[in-house]
Amino acid sequence: MPSSVILRFVYDEMEGNLWVEFTTGRRYVYSGVPHDVAETFRGAFSKGVYFNTRIRDRFPYREVTHSEEKATG
Repeated sequence: MPSSVILRFVYDEMEGNLWVEFTTGRRYVYSGVPHDVAETFRGAFSKGVYFNTRIRDRFPYREVTHSEEKATG
């Protein structure tokens, strides 16, 4: 089901990083996210609710800046 808060996300299994882009355009990477948490997030009926209760404020995170995107892109 589409989310009204989360536009898209990608999970890097090798690094354990969850990259999340919100509908506001802001992008964050969450570190140390276990595979099972990412998979449950992927299948969650309400991604916003799952994110807020199981990921947000539970894993270290940082905002991804536009300069980072250009350097890696």
